[in-house]
Amino acid sequence: MKLVVLIGNSSVGKMTVGQELMKITDLKLFHNHMSIEPVLEIFGSWNQNAIKRIRSVIFEEFSSSNQYGLIFTYMMAFNLKEDWDYLNELTTIFQQKDAEIFYIELIASLEERLRRNETENRLKNKPSKRNIELSKQRLIQDDASYRLESIDGEIPFPNYLKINTTNLTAEAVASQIKKHFNL
Repeated sequence: MKLVVLIGNSSVGKMTVGQELMKITDLKLFHNHMSIEPVLEIFGSWNQNAIKRIRSVIFEEFSSSNQYGLIFTYMMAFNLKEDWDYLNELTTIFQQKDAEIFYIELIASLEERLRRNETENRLKNKPSKRNIELSKQRLIQDDASYRLESIDGEIPFPNYLKINTTNLTAEAVASQIKKHFNL
């Protein structure tokens, strides 16, 4: 069993890279909005507890399955203890099943992320992003409120890779990840 965690700021390409990585490996994709969007639709607002519980069920069941592995995408604020705690909770679920875990941090320039914020693929898979002006405002506000890129040497995990996706296609990034970790 393998777990590939794609972390990074909003619109760096986590979901799109995950989609491409899924095409060239036997990994399955569970991008973060697969749990966020149904909760937003049902509750009409953010409900962190419901989102976490949905994710926990998926992680626990998947880690106990005979599947090759899972890709999970996560927008992490490196300056928030609760985000580190959540990443450690996720890691523990898969470590208990002797999974190999890989962490890939994706980064990109603000200009590129603002461009990607409006892509057809993003809007198709993330209904909550379809109000482009509001999504843009959230992206800029999150940048101002949180530290969404790691400091060199901060990530303690052994299987870690940081990739600047600004000038790379999702296919190229997925290929680099597959090759680097022999997936």
